[in-house]
Amino acid sequence: MVTLNISRYLNRINYKGSRVPNLKVLKELQRLHLLHIPFENLDIHNDVPLELSVSQLFEKIVIRKRGGFCYELNTLFYELLIALGFEARLISGRPYDNKTKTYRKKFSHLAIIVCIEGMEYLVDVGFGEFSFAPLKVEINSIQKDERGLFTIEPYNKEYLKVSRINKNQKRAIYLFNPQPQQLDDFWEMFISQQTSPDSPFTQKRLISLATEDGRITVSGNTLITNNFGQLKTSKIRNETDFNELLDVLFCRKEKFGLNQLN
Repeated sequence: MVTLNISRYLNRINYKGSRVPNLKVLKELQRLHLLHIPFENLDIHNDVPLELSVSQLFEKIVIRKRGGFCYELNTLFYELLIALGFEARLISGRPYDNKTKTYRKKFSHLAIIVCIEGMEYLVDVGFGEFSFAPLKVEINSIQKDERGLFTIEPYNKEYLKVSRINKNQKRAIYLFNPQPQQLDDFWEMFISQQTSPDSPFTQKRLISLATEDGRITVSGNTLITNNFGQLKTSKIRNETDFNELLDVLFCRKEKFGLNQLN
């Protein structure tokens, strides 16, 4: 059975630095993870049941160079952080649904809290477009990140709310409960997200990967490139083009392959 191999995992994200569990290392690990491992739901659309065992996640994401969604990506990243000596715990979240203007159900998102020198940080490599660096769990402060401005505020007795600030307006991203959770606590929602017609992950195939200057996303049969706010969309003409695009998004081929999809 395949187990988590730290060196192979770090090679997957092209990390070659220190392994000392400090904030500098955590920031670089998160950044490189986002640049090399995509957020994706292809197995759901190919009727492949997802698993949450460390060995199966490692085999899928590291060895086969695939991606995953929050439960997969953040679970495996959490295991890497623990193996490196970080003090970390799994937490639950409720993403904001722009269509319904409400927050999704409990345990519909899985994220991580890391404690370093008495300060807690929200760490997330499984949400698509989000912060590149860990966000300090510091109430009502504005935090500047490569991907924008973020703030964390009280929501009620159970949750904190993380928002992005754009042109002096706050846009809610998700609620999170900072209390530690066990992986089993997410199981019901993990299954529902794969099977329910109401799940955002069963609606259409989605692959999204951060780049140094933006993001590349496949939504259904549409390719979206976002370079510092300049959006460009094009249709994926056939499965050959789609498969070539997968090689790019899963870091198996250089990004020049995107030129063929104009």
